[in-house]
Amino acid sequence: MTRLDEIHTDITGRSVLKVLYDDTRQRGDVFDSLLYTHPAIFMVEYALTQVLQERGIYPDYVLGSSLGEFASAAAAGCMSYEDTLQCIVKQAQMVETYCPKGGMLAVIGDLSLYDQIPVLNANSELASINYDSHFVVSGSCEGLEEIEHCLTANEIICQRLPVQFAFHSSLIDPIALEYTAFLKLKTVKTPAIKVVSSMCGGKAASLDNRFFWNVARTPIHFRSALNDLGDGDGVVYIDLGPSGTLANFVKYHFGSKKKASICSILSPFQNDVKNLDRLFEIFD
Repeated sequence: MTRLDEIHTDITGRSVLKVLYDDTRQRGDVFDSLLYTHPAIFMVEYALTQVLQERGIYPDYVLGSSLGEFASAAAAGCMSYEDTLQCIVKQAQMVETYCPKGGMLAVIGDLSLYDQIPVLNANSELASINYDSHFVVSGSCEGLEEIEHCLTANEIICQRLPVQFAFHSSLIDPIALEYTAFLKLKTVKTPAIKVVSSMCGGKAASLDNRFFWNVARTPIHFRSALNDLGDGDGVVYIDLGPSGTLANFVKYHFGSKKKASICSILSPFQNDVKNLDRLFEIFD
């Protein structure tokens, strides 16, 4: 984390760690500035890969979702962690500068609702399919407010995500040309570890520079990516995200009869060290 923060500080003149560990901040304070959240997510996920590898735990596959695709690519050796962090910072800076404000809304319900409810599909774009009864839409602030009113009136559970921009939608197209030109300057290598991509909805034998634009612009097919990996005996899913959200998605997707083990390290419940120790016990 310290090394990554030094790189971030060299690029931007700002320290992510000073914000994350600011004693004046409260646990419930809003933390939604892309200039800090984007690099913070990558830093946490990539740093945790190093913790596991130092204990001899290496992945057979890496699976990312949205921004997590950057961490997967770096862990697989497709791009250096220095270049990956630069790409993430550049994306955050450009979105903050050129893209209109918007948002993302998680909907608890069957995906068919998206086509069945005119207010939903007229005011948003489908951003993510996480499991059979959970999808996410992106749209303008006004459009999402209209959707929320409609869904609440119909007793359909929905929740705003803590982001001020409509990723995985046309509302981030203003950065497309400049960002893809920036990405072309980076070296992308053949993965040293097998990559399963939520953007592709399955295994990705090779990545190109445009991949790092597509993972922000196109819909997330996490459900399909999970189906590609499967639910076999001896399979262990380890969620290295900052909240354990993907671990919950995996549990809901495979259901109560799941065979795979599903582990998360970080969660809102402050059991992170215990979770890490339990994970080490599995592999010891």
